[in-house]
Amino acid sequence: MGRIKIKEVFRRAVRPAVLWVNSLTREEILVLGDSHATVFENRDFKTAFPKYFFNIVSVRGATVSGLSNPMSKTQAMPLFTKALQRSKAKTTMVLLGEVDTGFLLWYKAQKHNKPVEVMMDRALENYQRLLKTVSEKSNVVCVSAPLPTIRDGQDLGEIANLRKEVKATQRQRTDLTLEFNRRMRDFCGANGFVYLSLDEESLGDDGLVSAALLDSDPKEHHYDRKKHAAMIIRRLQKALP
Repeated sequence: MGRIKIKEVFRRAVRPAVLWVNSLTREEILVLGDSHATVFENRDFKTAFPKYFFNIVSVRGATVSGLSNPMSKTQAMPLFTKALQRSKAKTTMVLLGEVDTGFLLWYKAQKHNKPVEVMMDRALENYQRLLKTVSEKSNVVCVSAPLPTIRDGQDLGEIANLRKEVKATQRQRTDLTLEFNRRMRDFCGANGFVYLSLDEESLGDDGLVSAALLDSDPKEHHYDRKKHAAMIIRRLQKALP
């Protein structure tokens, strides 16, 4: 068993106890998302929000496209549903979409020979349905999907290698992500959900993701965790009571 798997097994074993201890003194905020949601593990959140603790349900590789698929490899929707049922949180934060706009929508468009916009429409419907389900139990805070960090021709890192068969350029992937986020922002506004948009701050002068947000490890496709956390914290402080 690899080091990562051992660490994950340990975390799952102690998780119930950690959540129970935290609930004695602080209010829960449930976080549902893909691997980018692990940004909420950053200690700066604990410092910035001493009244709360973040119950993070992060599913590696989770996609909004797969939420309606019972045969999804990640089984993200059942995991999210179980977390919602067990949680007592009055606020649930959701962070999804990067895997879709950065890879899956383009892959499916190529495979089925259909416009990527058609694939995005279906993904958005899934995401919006999830947020409506969440809203039946708690307040909703949706965080914009991170912009693509994998450069054209990049073959460093596991994720870059997995996604290299997609022909879309970084600019095309960026434009799709911006449109995806814009439509989710409008949906949240129309339904009274809080939407935390990081796009304006995340863009560099060239219209792609700002180099300042990139992780120091060139194989890492996530934003620098501390900088990503800081952007979210500044906006979340205005959204929470």
